[in-house]
Amino acid sequence: SVQGKTIAVLGLAFKPNTDDMRDAPSLDIIATLKESGAEIRVYDPESMGEARKVMPEGLIWCDSAYETMGGAEALVIITEWNQFRSLDFEKVKALLKSPVLVDLRNIYDPDDMAAAGFHYTCVGRPFRSPVAK
Repeated sequence: SVQGKTIAVLGLAFKPNTDDMRDAPSLDIIATLKESGAEIRVYDPESMGEARKVMPEGLIWCDSAYETMGGAEALVIITEWNQFRSLDFEKVKALLKSPVLVDLRNIYDPDDMAAAGFHYTCVGRPFRSPVAK
C-alpha cells in the first residue's frame, strides 16, 4: 500500500527532450498514486509548466531530481531523461527512507541495482533484492 507514503517521481513528459504531456504515462500513474493516498514529489527537466496544467492538485513540485527524493519511501522513474541515467546512487540511498527504485523505462541493469543495494523493480525483467555485502 502507498497510503501515507511519499513517492518521488522523475519524469512527467510523454518522452524525453520535450514538454509534451499528451498521453503521458505519468498522468495515470500519478493520479492512481494520489487516489491511493500517496504524497507525490515530482520533477521533470522540461515539462513542469505543461504538467502543472494537467496534473492533479496537491503534488509537491521540486527543482531537481534529488530534491524529489528527500524522505521518500520509493523513487519511480517514468520518463528516461539522460540526466536520470547517471544518478549518484549513494546520494539517492542517503535521501530515500528506503532504497526502493521502480524503473518504468529499464534504464538501469537489475543486477547492478541489486549490487548497489536497491530493491529494484522494472518492466518485463525480474525483481531484484539488494545483494548482501
